[in-house]
Amino acid sequence: MNYRLIARILGYLALVIALFMLTPIPWALYFGEYLAVRAFLASASFSALAGACFLWIGWRAKPIVMQREALAGVGLGWLFASVLGGLPFLFGNVLGPVDAFFEGASGFTTTGATVLSDIEAAPKSALFWRSLMQWIGGGGIIVLFLAVLPYLGAGGKQMFKSEVTGPDPRALQPRIKDSAILIYKIYLTLTVIQTGAYMIAGLDFYNALCHTLSGLSTGGFSPQQASVAAFDSLSVEIITIVFMILGGTSFALYFAVLRGHWLAPFRDTEWRFYIGILAGFTLLIAVSLMTGPSRFAETMETAEAAHEPYGAGEALRAAGFQVVSIMTSTGYATDDYDGWPAASRMLMVLLMFIGGCAGSTSGGAKVVRIVLLFKMVFHRLERTFRPKTIRAVRLSGEVVEEEALQTVYGFLGLYFIATVLGCVFLSALGLPFETAVSACFATISNIGPGLEIVGPAQDFSTIPAPGKVMLTLYMVLGRLELFSIAVFLIPSFWRVR
Repeated sequence: MNYRLIARILGYLALVIALFMLTPIPWALYFGEYLAVRAFLASASFSALAGACFLWIGWRAKPIVMQREALAGVGLGWLFASVLGGLPFLFGNVLGPVDAFFEGASGFTTTGATVLSDIEAAPKSALFWRSLMQWIGGGGIIVLFLAVLPYLGAGGKQMFKSEVTGPDPRALQPRIKDSAILIYKIYLTLTVIQTGAYMIAGLDFYNALCHTLSGLSTGGFSPQQASVAAFDSLSVEIITIVFMILGGTSFALYFAVLRGHWLAPFRDTEWRFYIGILAGFTLLIAVSLMTGPSRFAETMETAEAAHEPYGAGEALRAAGFQVVSIMTSTGYATDDYDGWPAASRMLMVLLMFIGGCAGSTSGGAKVVRIVLLFKMVFHRLERTFRPKTIRAVRLSGEVVEEEALQTVYGFLGLYFIATVLGCVFLSALGLPFETAVSACFATISNIGPGLEIVGPAQDFSTIPAPGKVMLTLYMVLGRLELFSIAVFLIPSFWRVR
C-alpha cells in the first residue's frame, strides 16, 4: 500500500470540499445567519488545513494508482468527506459530533436520513449545505476529483471503476478524465433545467435550488419539515418524479443519446425493467391503498377510528410519487407510507432493496443485478432437467462474463450478511424489529427514511449513538457498492508493498 499517495489523494479532496464550503456563505449573509458564516469559514479553514497537511505528507508520492490504492483512496475519501461535511453543523452548534458525522455522511452518500428533529429551525444556509453535499455526492466526489485533477493520469481509471456504481462500470470516453467531465456536463445541464422547471411551477429560487440539488442526486434532503408535501402542488410532484427517474438512469445511456442513439434506453434491458418495476409497483400499491385496511386499522378497536381507503386519483398520486422516490433511493415523502396497508409497506421495503440503474446516482442493489440474478436462477432450474444444456447469460444482447456473474453472487451475499448483522446490532440496542430492519435497508441502500421510529414522518435522532455510528458506516458501505469498504477488514489489504 502506497500510503503517501493515499495521503495526497485525501489532501486534494479536502481542498475541493473546502472550496465548496464557501458557497453557502452568500445564503447565510442573505438570511442574516452570521453564526453560520463563522461556522462555514471555520469549516473551510479546517478542511483546507487538513488538506495541506495531507499534501505535505504525500508530496513526493509517485502518481501510480494500483487496485489497492484506488480502493483505499475511494473508501477513505468518502469517510473523510463525511467527517468534513459534518463540520458546519458541529461548528455552528446545530449538532453534536456523532450527529454531525451522521448528517455529513447522509449528505455525501445521498442517503437523506437525518437526525434533525426540527428541520426548519436549522439555519437555511446549513440546509442548503445539506442539499449541496448530496449534489456533489450524487455525481461522485471521486468523479469530480478526476474531472479537476489530471494528476492521476491513466491511474485514475482504477478510482473511476471503484466509484461508479454497478457491476460493469463503462468508461464513456477513451480518457477517463473526459468521462468524468462529460458526466458533470450532463449533471449541470439537468440541474439548470430542473431548477427552472421548479421556479415556473411556483417555487422560490432557494427552495427550487435546494430540491434540485437533492432531487437530481436522488438524495432527498429538503429544507421543509414536510418534505415535498409542504408545497401541496401536483406540478411540483410531477417535476420531482421526472427528475428522480432521470437521476436513477445510467449516465451511460445519456451519453448514448447524445451520440444520436435515441432508442438506446429502450434497447437497454436494465432500463426497460427499471421502468417496468416503477409502473408495476405503482399499480400494485395504488390498488392496495384503495382496497386494503391501513396499518392503523389493523390495531384500532373500532372501524370508525381507522383511516378510510384512498380514492383512485389520490392512491395513484401517492403511490406513484413514493414508488419512484424509494426505488431511486431519493427518500422524498408526500405521504406517511408507514401508515399504509401491510402489503404496501412490504413492497416499499422490497423497492429499497432493488434500487435504480447501475451507473446512476441512486443506491440499492441495482436493477441489473436483480435481472442477472433471475436469469441465473432460471438457467440453474433449467439445468436440473436438462443437465447437458449450456446457455450463456445475456444482457441487452451481450454475453455476460462469468466473472461478472460471480461478482453479482458476491455482492448479494455480502449485502445479506451486512444487513443481518446490522439488524442484530440495532436490535441489541433495544430498537423494535421493523425499525432495525428498515433502518439497515434505508442506510445501506442510501434511501433515507425507513419504517416506525425512522419512518418518513420521523427521523434518526432517537437512535442510540452506537447505532448512529453503525448506520453512518452503512451509508458509505452502500454508496461504494460494499466491496470498496469491506476490503478494509482484510489485514493483507493494508500491507506495504
